[in-house]
Amino acid sequence: MKIIDKTPLQDENGNINVIARVQGTLKYGLSWFAELEAQKIVIAQLDRSLEKGFVLIRNFTLPNSEIVIPLVLIGAGGIWVIYVTKEKGNFEAKGDQWNTVNNDGKALPASINFIDRVSKLAIVFQKYLKIKKVEMPGPVEAVLIAADPGAQIESVRPIARVVRSDAIKQFANSLLQARPVWRTDFIHEIADRIIDARPPEELQPVVPAPASQQTISRANALAQTIEQGTAFNSNELGFAFEESEAKPVAQSPADAPARPQTRPKPAPQKKNFLGLKDTQIIILAGMFIVGLCVIFGLGIILYLNL
Repeated sequence: MKIIDKTPLQDENGNINVIARVQGTLKYGLSWFAELEAQKIVIAQLDRSLEKGFVLIRNFTLPNSEIVIPLVLIGAGGIWVIYVTKEKGNFEAKGDQWNTVNNDGKALPASINFIDRVSKLAIVFQKYLKIKKVEMPGPVEAVLIAADPGAQIESVRPIARVVRSDAIKQFANSLLQARPVWRTDFIHEIADRIIDARPPEELQPVVPAPASQQTISRANALAQTIEQGTAFNSNELGFAFEESEAKPVAQSPADAPARPQTRPKPAPQKKNFLGLKDTQIIILAGMFIVGLCVIFGLGIILYLNL
């Protein structure tokens, strides 16, 4: 399996230093680094099972946005958007709900709805594929994987596929046995198109011929609906993701007409020290001052005891 790692803030060797870790935590949330470590566990298991014929893109940030797609897996059977959670405990995945189950067996809504989040990420990514002129013979599938063996999940017709840590190999085998929807020689071409920074007007539509050699009838219709000369804009996706929870901003069906280009352009963000925002700098400064106070206090105690 070919892995294309686009994780932000890491160096050329894939390592994240202390400063980058603090910056990433402030930007993406307290669980950011732990989820990266959980991704490594899942990726290693998928890599052992899938081997050749698959491409995995890790932590790809959609252009002109701060939306990070955790894992994109591309194979002859389709495209999967995968979210890896580090959580452990008893959970219930029911429809579009993600609940925690207490000792009494009562299901309560979790603080973060991972089912809803990965489903929206899959929808957003499918819209991005359309903008990049990639014709999909089927929908992008959303998958939630629990990396911790301590996560016990009961699934009741969830809107996304749910995979426990002990079923990752079984999940990979199901991908190998999936009915091919396009030829394997298109897989790398699609991966290159996804990370291609060129504007849409410079790209030709990618319409992979399915393995069965059946004609994709929607190809011409898609080419006609794509707006020429329009750069990718996350505002047109109709979704925004906060650090702790993914919430819809507006409902915008994929087949809705394009919005008039009358929206005011967002003001450019002010660049601060190390790329941190004002609030992040204030937090770091507060932590630094507290640390100095602790060191000063310990110094006084040691001096008095001499």
